[in-house]
Amino acid sequence: MKDRAPALYNLTLAEIEALLREWRQPAYRARQIYRQLYVNLAASPREMSDLPAALRERLTKEVLFSTLQFERTQSGDGGMTRKALFRVEDGPPVESVLMIYRDRATVCVSTQSGCAMGCSFCASGRMGFRLNLTAGQMIEQVLWAARETRTILASDRTLLTNVVYMGMGEPFNNYDRWWASVERLHDPEGFNFGARHFTVSTVGIVPGIRRLAKEKLPVNLAVSLHAPDDELRSRLVPVNKKYPVAVLMEAVRDYTEATGRRVSFEYVLLQGVNDQPGRALGLARLLKRGPGLALCHVNLIPWNPVPGEPLKPSERRRVLDFQDVLRERHVPCTLRTQRGLDIAAACGQLAGDAKKT
Repeated sequence: MKDRAPALYNLTLAEIEALLREWRQPAYRARQIYRQLYVNLAASPREMSDLPAALRERLTKEVLFSTLQFERTQSGDGGMTRKALFRVEDGPPVESVLMIYRDRATVCVSTQSGCAMGCSFCASGRMGFRLNLTAGQMIEQVLWAARETRTILASDRTLLTNVVYMGMGEPFNNYDRWWASVERLHDPEGFNFGARHFTVSTVGIVPGIRRLAKEKLPVNLAVSLHAPDDELRSRLVPVNKKYPVAVLMEAVRDYTEATGRRVSFEYVLLQGVNDQPGRALGLARLLKRGPGLALCHVNLIPWNPVPGEPLKPSERRRVLDFQDVLRERHVPCTLRTQRGLDIAAACGQLAGDAKKT
């Protein structure tokens, strides 16, 4: 029966209601289950104490509560960064990262196992593509992080403040499922997470950017840029050959005009590759011509080492010089704080356990 069992986190409230109608259960039981999942953060049907024992037992036997198999958690940064390793059916790995700061808590969610984009500086890209995750599997990662924040911060409230789809995979290559997870987590009857606290990062999938511009929820957009010109960007980010810089920036400009929302540009700094002052000048000119400086922000990211990759992170002085060039030209920019380096949980390092993949 488990072969065909519905996965609970893949179901909307309406679908849970339909399932319970088949089971001849009162309609209000569906809302009780939904609340247990998304408000109480129940970790199994047996924790749903307001349900009759017989219904809890049936849920245990006839529904898949979780389709991500939790394997382990690693702690870094004095316990304030946690990385979870999950697997899909004992196979492909999925990693999620929780980062707790003084005033916020952010979970970095994977939308795929592995990634097909092949960016030269990214461990997920070196894995290659394994599979698309379901909406429910993305939701499970967020709820894992929500439970962790309650435990770490010793609170009975959910203290998660930001959900960023910046883990393994390209979200816009799994758009329907990614967006379904956003809508479910945003649902006021459930997890009730504010739309402006979601951020999705794309390597530059232009159709996805244009589609996001038409969505009703004001989700934040980040674009992994890493170079201001086609020659270099195509070497670092192969998808640039399909969506070159001019095409990408046109889509971003149209997005900002349609939504009025600011776009973040991620720029990984690589020693002697893309960190020269001339590249910074090119980036400033590009952004001024594109979305305009009022509607953009640059996140400068020191490269985090990937095993077997000969690239090197930019020296501190080169990073600061690059940032100075941008600031002198009034480009809003910040230097991203590195988190999770001691557990291979920093930006670009997610790859699961290489021995098992």
